[in-house]
Amino acid sequence: MLEIRIHGRGGQGVVTAAELLSLAAFREGQYAQAFPSFGSERMGAPVTSFCRLDAEPIRLREPIDRPDVIVIQDPTLLASHDVLAGLSTDGWLLVNSSRGFAELGLADWVAQFRPGRARCVPASELARQHLGRPLPNAALLGGLAGLTGAVGIDSITSAIRERFAGAVGERNSAAATAAFTLSRTEPVPC
Repeated sequence: MLEIRIHGRGGQGVVTAAELLSLAAFREGQYAQAFPSFGSERMGAPVTSFCRLDAEPIRLREPIDRPDVIVIQDPTLLASHDVLAGLSTDGWLLVNSSRGFAELGLADWVAQFRPGRARCVPASELARQHLGRPLPNAALLGGLAGLTGAVGIDSITSAIRERFAGAVGERNSAAATAAFTLSRTEPVPC
C-alpha cells in the first residue's frame, strides 16, 4: 500500500488533489481512498489530505502517520508545522517551490533520501503560466506521477479533465504534464 499525505492551505485544492489522485488510481485498476483533515474551514488555514493506493481493497480508515509520500503545496508550512513527521528516508518528498532544498532549510534532511526521491517543483509558477492563477494542486499531481510512478500521467490528466470540463480541465492538465516532465528530467535539487 502506498500512503500519501498532502499539506497545504485552504483554497489551494488540497482536498481536490487527493480526490483526483484516487480517481487516477481507480482508472488504473487500483483501489484508492482519499479523505481530508482540517480545523477551521477558511481560506489560508492549514489543510491536510490523505490518500491511499493499493492493489488490494483498503480497510484502514485512520489518518496517515507514517506516509510513504509527502506533498507540500505551501512551503511556508515548513516553518510552522511538522509536515515532515513520520516520513522515512525511503519515502518520497515533493515540495511546491522554485527554490532548492538548501534555501528551504532542508538540504541536510533531504541528503539522507535515496537518490531521485525528493524534488522541488515550481507548481504555483506552472499553474500561473497555464491557468493564470497560482493553484498548485494539478501541477503537483503531475509531479507526483513523475517522481513516484504510482500512477501514470495519462490517468492524472484524464481525472483532471473528468472533474474540470473544457478549458479549465485542459489548462490544469497542461500544468500537470509540465510538472510531470520537469520532475522526471530535473536533477534532485540540493
